[in-house]
Amino acid sequence: MKLVRVIDTKRCMGCRACVAACAVENNFTPDSPWNVMVESEGGTFPNVYRTFVTMNCMHCENAPCKLACDKAGFKAITKNELGVVLIDYDKCTGCGYCAAVCPYGVPQINGAKLATLYPGEAPTPVEAVPAAERHWTHRKQAGKAEKCTFCWHKLEKAVADGKTDRIGKDPQYTPACDLVCPVDARAFGDVDDPTSKVARQIGTKKAAQLKREYGAGPQVYYVLEGGER
Repeated sequence: MKLVRVIDTKRCMGCRACVAACAVENNFTPDSPWNVMVESEGGTFPNVYRTFVTMNCMHCENAPCKLACDKAGFKAITKNELGVVLIDYDKCTGCGYCAAVCPYGVPQINGAKLATLYPGEAPTPVEAVPAAERHWTHRKQAGKAEKCTFCWHKLEKAVADGKTDRIGKDPQYTPACDLVCPVDARAFGDVDDPTSKVARQIGTKKAAQLKREYGAGPQVYYVLEGGER
């Protein structure tokens, strides 16, 4: 099994539903978003257009962040059996090496103090949940690196339930951002399954891995232009 995400920028309308869903699902830390919308404009007046591209962790096969962390001796970053790259907050020192070497600018070192979403106000219901009751990927610590986890707390449940074949199909086993897109611009699943939506889209659309020249082997594909071949 090889989990990948396909993002169709030809369909994306920039609504940011995926950004909001990620923030709610993963206990958003102010100034350290796990999913970011990048907007750009092109064309020549009056024929102009705007493109929306969401950037989250690419969960690279040869993750530069993990290589740097291992080389530094911290070994706070791992890549598990489903290909998901995760950060152990207890081992992370906040050195920033992972952020420095990532070609996609994904890992972010959060603040010296974890702020609430609304400064000066009571914590939101999600923020009020005691750390001990949260999934370990949501037990964030100040001054540490953070990034998208492919909603590992959901994928982990699929493994525990013996239903990895339902990843990307059933809501409880699918990353939050991929569930909420109103224009079907996002797909998630097993690319090794030729019948999966991601495999079909990569095979029929001009889906590409960004910055392939770095050799990281990103597991997120983008339909940048063209549509169906």
